[in-house]
Amino acid sequence: MEIIIYGTVNSVIYALIAVGFTLVYGVSRVPNFAHGSIYVLVGFLTWTFINSIHLHYAVAIVLSLLVASFLGLIIYRFVLIRLRGMATSEIIASFAVSLIILEGLRLQGIAGFKGFIGPFYVLPPFFQGKISILGVFVDYQRLIIIAACFVLVAALWIFTHYTKMGLSLRAIAQDERAAMMLGVHADKTAMLSLSIGSALAGLAAVLILPLGNITAEMGYKVLIYALAVCIIGGLGSWVGAILAAFVIGFAMKISTALFGAVWESVVLVGTIILILLVRPSGLLGKQKELEERV
Repeated sequence: MEIIIYGTVNSVIYALIAVGFTLVYGVSRVPNFAHGSIYVLVGFLTWTFINSIHLHYAVAIVLSLLVASFLGLIIYRFVLIRLRGMATSEIIASFAVSLIILEGLRLQGIAGFKGFIGPFYVLPPFFQGKISILGVFVDYQRLIIIAACFVLVAALWIFTHYTKMGLSLRAIAQDERAAMMLGVHADKTAMLSLSIGSALAGLAAVLILPLGNITAEMGYKVLIYALAVCIIGGLGSWVGAILAAFVIGFAMKISTALFGAVWESVVLVGTIILILLVRPSGLLGKQKELEERV
């Protein structure tokens, strides 16, 4: 029962981490390798707004998400727009931005604590306490994460199916040239997707980071998890990303229960290799299969 409950929690966490990355790539075909750094930056900003400026927790979260959204817009407008269509250059440029953010935080720190990033930076949980579910104690923050993920997925589905802006995102994702012929501006839509994707990375941060410390290394881990989920699910597929999150979440939870936490990385890489051997395009990917490419 513990594996089922905490496997579900872990799966939802991976889905939250990856949904912003999947949105950006699905719409603009831009791999945003600054995804993890924005995740960490939002955590640091929220901590700073609470502890240094003494803002209310909710206000601090909203301001941090606005900064993340604006940063995503800036990254596309001044960096990625000039490299769009050159996949290698996009990866290098966005990862360079990520390095600047993460290593800058590591060296300078936040709120004057130069060079110190670690246990000192902790976001408080939304609600304290635990509840027993079928004999397994689960803290309220993890339940909030599960509820928030379902609400977020539903909100994104409504946004992309029933709003003009959301329909523009879907149009570009399905056929960019046809959408441009119908008056959809490709660069503005891609810029919007990166802005929303960055805000989603920040939202995942404020929900998940209360479970642990804020460190610069988390940025690299989050990027790896987002890439793993998207690759296994199929690049650009939202449903595939959610399905992949559950595959990874339960695989890592079962391996931890049986062999210990030291095997998590091995299981993660092994799951990626196994899935891609069977489905080279990912579980629900729409790219050409290996035998079609050969």
